[in-house]
Amino acid sequence: MAEHKENKKSENFEKKFKEAEKALEKAEKSLQEAQKAQEEAEKAKEEALGKAEANKNDYLRLMAEFDTFRRRSAEEKLELTKSASADTIKGLLPVLDDCEIALKQLSDIEGSEDAVEGISLILNKLTSYLKTKGLEKIEAKGKDFDTEFHEAVTMFPAPSEDLKGKVIDVAQNGYTLGGKVLRYAKVIVGA
Repeated sequence: MAEHKENKKSENFEKKFKEAEKALEKAEKSLQEAQKAQEEAEKAKEEALGKAEANKNDYLRLMAEFDTFRRRSAEEKLELTKSASADTIKGLLPVLDDCEIALKQLSDIEGSEDAVEGISLILNKLTSYLKTKGLEKIEAKGKDFDTEFHEAVTMFPAPSEDLKGKVIDVAQNGYTLGGKVLRYAKVIVGA
């Protein structure tokens, strides 16, 4: 009987041992599944973080592009306004030239003081208005010839050695608008 009890204990022990082994296998399997699930969750987390970072970068890039577009549009609008203004002022330059020529011609004629005064008044108003818009006359006579501002119409023998390479006379006045040359001064250069 003692042997039977011991066999029964041994069978119970083996049965419990097998149950424990099965439970251990089940626990190991569950642990592996949990580790696999954890790895998948980590991968999903990394993918989500990567997508979030990519979306953030895309958003920042789009914002930068929009800022650039807005700034460029404002600059183009300003440039268009300046260009239209420059074209209008450029169209008035022949009128300014004609007023200056008329003033010179009339001042040589006796008895035309009223006409000279009228033309002078118109010329002064026109030049003062154009100056408020940024127009400046290029001073050329007696200056060194500079291709940035002058266009040589002809070369003329210089009356003295110090006038060589200098502007002797101005055939047509030149003008700048906002620091940029609107029309080059057409000049006669001493040779």
